[in-house]
Formats: sequence, C-alpha cells, structure tokens
Amino acid sequence: MAKKTVATLKTGEGAKFVKIVKAVKSAKTGAYTFKEEMVPVGEAKEALK
Repeated sequence: MAKKTVATLKTGEGAKFVKIVKAVKSAKTGAYTFKEEMVPVGEAKEALK
C-alpha cells in the first residue's frame, strides 16, 4: 500500500509541495522544538525567512 501512495504523490499535485522543518527555540526552557510545514514550491523561500 505504501508504494501506491508514493507513486500517487509523485504524479499528482503532491509533487508541487515541499516539507520545511524548522528548529525553534523555546523562550521558557531554552530547548529546541521542530515545526513542520507543507508549503507550495514557490513560497518555500518566503516560509524560511
């Protein structure tokens, strides 16, 4: 089943999105957490700013 899902994402609209993972530092504890976003390819540079 996983192979079918991956093949669908490569041929459909899913290929025009990128996953961005950011490390964000907590103000309270100082620990880092990770924020994940799915954004369109054209908006990737804006999302990283």
